Amino acid sequence: MALTGVLRPGHVAIRVLDMKAALKHYVDVLGLIETARDPTTRRVFLKAWDEHDHHSVVLRETDRAGMDYMGWKVDSPATLKKLAADVEKSGLCSDLGWIAAGEHPATGERFRFTVPTGHVMELFAERGQVGNDCGTDGPNLNPTPWPDGLKGIAASRFDHCLLYGEDLDGSVKLFREVFGFGLAEQVIGGPDNEVMIGAFLSCSNKAHDVAFIRAPVKGKFHHASFELGSWEKVLHAGDVLSRNKTSIDLGPTRHGITRGETIYFFDPSGNRNEVFCGGYIYYPDKPTLTWTEDELGAAIFYHDRKLNDAFLSVFT
Repeated sequence: MALTGVLRPGHVAIRVLDMKAALKHYVDVLGLIETARDPTTRRVFLKAWDEHDHHSVVLRETDRAGMDYMGWKVDSPATLKKLAADVEKSGLCSDLGWIAAGEHPATGERFRFTVPTGHVMELFAERGQVGNDCGTDGPNLNPTPWPDGLKGIAASRFDHCLLYGEDLDGSVKLFREVFGFGLAEQVIGGPDNEVMIGAFLSCSNKAHDVAFIRAPVKGKFHHASFELGSWEKVLHAGDVLSRNKTSIDLGPTRHGITRGETIYFFDPSGNRNEVFCGGYIYYPDKPTLTWTEDELGAAIFYHDRKLNDAFLSVFT
């Protein structure tokens, strides 16, 4: 499939309460690689080992946990300008504006806006590449399967976020009609199953690149997810988390939605992370898979088919 327009999630900016503790978690446990620091804004930039772009995770030390914003990489500067105009024309977003090139290291200008669920999003087209250290005769020549020196869980890429907000319909409309995302899966409920409760949206051939859950809140962050490669690596992640006395939320288990295998845990600031593998391949002509509210237990945790109130209600 030829990817055009919005290519993939480009970065997630996460607020942390203690940078030293956060870096121990994200570097030593999750296995991300630090690429830059900005002491003026108290930010640290990181990437997963198999990402070529300069960074995909931004940590900012502050007094409140949660997500500052999520960024999306688009295919060209021309597409960036077009989509920025389309966002403005849609009337669905607020607080629209441009962020100058260089405000993120190795990154061109970014277009920032707030979506109906209250989450701040960005589009950008240009980011320098630092590679994945797999090339044996050059950055991308005769590569090995993985580089030396990986740490902890060794997540391979930043994959998606799950976000909570009240105006689910508005954000779904934006991502489907303006950005061209497909609705891979949905959860419906209400007396006649007429209300969309959750939406799993894809701009690629993944089961989802972002998901939104309807909740009476605005701009809340449920989790950032990082890809591994196999069920065995998810189990290994559980071992690494336990050895480091990391707070595990749930798993290892399987989702009904997306079919992915998963484990959830918390960073030292209380932000939820996920590492996962598997899931199906999504194409635009694949029909939307629908779950009803009465089967929500199996939709989220397929093995025991039971809801966990903390998983649904704890977010930052």
